[in-house]
Amino acid sequence: MANPSLLILAGDGIGPEVMDEVKKVISWMGDNRGVTFDVSEDLVGGAAYDKHGVPLADATMDKAQEVDAVLLGAVGGPAYDDLDFSVKPERGLLRLRKEMDLFANLRPAQCFDALSDFSSLKPELVAGLDIMIVRELTSGVYFGEPRGIHIEDNMRVGVNTQRYTEAEIERGARAAFELAMKRDKKLCSMEKANVMESGILWRDVVTEVSADYPQVELSHMYADNGAMQLVRAPKQFDVIYTDNLFGDILSDCAAMLTGSLGMLPSASLGLPMANGRPKAMYEPVHGSAPDITGMGKANPIACILSFAMALRYSFDMGDEATMVENAVEKVLADGARTADLMGPEGGTPISTTQMGDAILAALGAAA
Repeated sequence: MANPSLLILAGDGIGPEVMDEVKKVISWMGDNRGVTFDVSEDLVGGAAYDKHGVPLADATMDKAQEVDAVLLGAVGGPAYDDLDFSVKPERGLLRLRKEMDLFANLRPAQCFDALSDFSSLKPELVAGLDIMIVRELTSGVYFGEPRGIHIEDNMRVGVNTQRYTEAEIERGARAAFELAMKRDKKLCSMEKANVMESGILWRDVVTEVSADYPQVELSHMYADNGAMQLVRAPKQFDVIYTDNLFGDILSDCAAMLTGSLGMLPSASLGLPMANGRPKAMYEPVHGSAPDITGMGKANPIACILSFAMALRYSFDMGDEATMVENAVEKVLADGARTADLMGPEGGTPISTTQMGDAILAALGAAA
């Protein structure tokens, strides 16, 4: 049987730095668990623009369509701010999501006990928090037509269109229900059915899909109330399913409940390929962080946990995924902190490389 294939797109900013630590974990898996990946690497974002004049070369797109999973670091940076919109680094990321048809974005928000004091909320509200937000990723207002800026009555007008088909809502809903079945069997669907026709359709379709999952407790909530509830009583939620725009906002809101964006992974899943594995891309949510690029300050945990998600969702290696997650939890419990996790009491933060090495040591000790 062929080894599972993985395309690494480290990208820009701190992307290559955190990805170096993931490569160590991948190598450790081969040396200690007999799990070998066929790994290839390529360019995306500003790095691709510098070489090819586009944020994602066609040949790279072709590779992404062929591998079992893509692992992406980060895209963007101030050097590319003045580029035309069509070739900005972020367009490479959006092209990957669109052409791979990665319609379900999984954004876990988990608060490790050792970091409960770092949340913007009181520790008792977030200790033990474990939420999964499923965001529809390939439609909605970010992709709807018509769009653009035009002149109307001698005034500039910006237009974006919120558009969803029944099929687009349904396939994301099924992904969310399947996840809920493997968790606490609770799903909250969030939209704005009170003011948006797309929200009415969203609520109707999710309700219809729920008939196939009678074990799952379904609730509905307006997205603005959902944002308020996330900061009022976040542990009331298990799985949240929402659209592209609201998911973008709500997942970042949930991210800060955990204490640091540097801790949070994500997965974007599509339809199954011929081998039965879903097309998939995994990436940390923290962005390229140009202000700390090259300083050794970046936290690699989000990228390492993104690889753990790949182990679980693309490669059916749940035991190995749990090993990685437990190693991260052990390192944090032992007090290891990168600069983004330093509390008001101060101390000396460890570097990106040192955090990666500490996680490797924890993996070794557990093995």
